[in-house]
Amino acid sequence: MRQADPRTEIALLARSLYRQGYCDQLAGHITYKLPDGTLLVNPWELAWDELAGPDILRIDLDGNKLEGRGTVPGGIPLHLELHRSRTNFTIAVHNHSRWGTVWCDLRRIPPVYDQTGAFVDGDVAFFDEFEQVGDHDSAAKAVAAFGNSKVGLLANHGVLVVADSFPQAYVRAVTLEWRCRQAWIVESAGGAKQLPAASVDLIGGGVDGAVEYPNMMWEAAARREMRLDPATFGAGQSAR
Repeated sequence: MRQADPRTEIALLARSLYRQGYCDQLAGHITYKLPDGTLLVNPWELAWDELAGPDILRIDLDGNKLEGRGTVPGGIPLHLELHRSRTNFTIAVHNHSRWGTVWCDLRRIPPVYDQTGAFVDGDVAFFDEFEQVGDHDSAAKAVAAFGNSKVGLLANHGVLVVADSFPQAYVRAVTLEWRCRQAWIVESAGGAKQLPAASVDLIGGGVDGAVEYPNMMWEAAARREMRLDPATFGAGQSAR
């Protein structure tokens, strides 16, 4: 297994997800909870495909910057409220992914039509109000609607994913986007028989709850990013 610090892992996750459709300009935040309770987060100024480890900020649970030269993202209250209310996860991912946002706009949860779309078990949470979650009251309502789910959709806004590790975060985020894309394509073609809920739970429980396969998926994605741009480990942008 490759060893990297959490700041570099955030940059690798952001770059990997950018290629999977998490690519709405400068939008989106990834937070990682450190053992001391503070959070690492990507800065507002940089797109996900250009992040490097040294660009990552450290903030407290009030959103105050403790380390780093960039700007704390404006939508950070969503993550702050999430980390305050739930302690059973380490990483949170929010973005306006290409296909996930389609279903947010439709205000519908995408069905599962294939095996890959079932890699995450459990219900997709849905917050059926449009909120920009830039203030704590709006963020708190979104977090309440998210409940104990692993993945969710915010109406007319974007997606939310939580995880215990970087491999798990990658698998969950990629699976949600795959599910959203395939559901749109299948329904545009006239629809089809959905994968039974029991099959989704069986597949998702086996993949999402495992270690080896998510690790292999994540390591392959990380290797790809490091081949394409070794600067992921480099001096960074905002740190210059």
